[in-house]
Amino acid sequence: MPEHTTTATELTSQYAAQVTSDLESNLKEQERVSGEIAAMQQQLATLQHDHTVLVNMQQALGIAPEPAEHAAAPEQATAPTSHKKTARRKSTTARAKKTTAPPSRERADKPAKKAPAAASTAAQPSLIELIRQHLADQREPRSTAEIAAAVDQTHPERGIKNTVVRTTLENLVAKGHAQRSKQGSSVYYTAPDAPQPTPPSPTQSQQQEETQP
Repeated sequence: MPEHTTTATELTSQYAAQVTSDLESNLKEQERVSGEIAAMQQQLATLQHDHTVLVNMQQALGIAPEPAEHAAAPEQATAPTSHKKTARRKSTTARAKKTTAPPSRERADKPAKKAPAAASTAAQPSLIELIRQHLADQREPRSTAEIAAAVDQTHPERGIKNTVVRTTLENLVAKGHAQRSKQGSSVYYTAPDAPQPTPPSPTQSQQQEETQP
């Protein structure tokens, strides 16, 4: 009896030690996986932010978005299916051919319906055109916030941000399509042909005083 009791006690101790070791390994693995998940979530948030900035830059530069590459995948996937349908049509009767004809016509009509939507999207003016038109209509310098508010008021569906407007204005200034001026710490923009108000020189003011009676 004492030998059996000793053996049972040793087994219990071994199992307890094994369970404790497994728990420690499990906790360490959880910490490792949690760290990887947090890092991947942070990376995903960074990629999403970069995507938003790039889309806004694309709109600011007036570049039309390119069609998604994966759009061709469904067409390629339907090719084997069409071959199978052709084989089935050959083995069926003429009545089966008539029943399968209408769906193919409906599929052919669907791409044609998407054309007006694409045309309406292409007809919208770019952000560069909107900002240049706004500056041309103004007689006084305008700040970035004022320009962004005015453009957003006329085109609220575009969700224009101040950072994108500022970047677009700097690009216009670099290309000579807009002028930039400073008043203290504030920056203002005008159209390139807008007259810049300049104070009279001392010589001009003295001549004006001499000509007065």
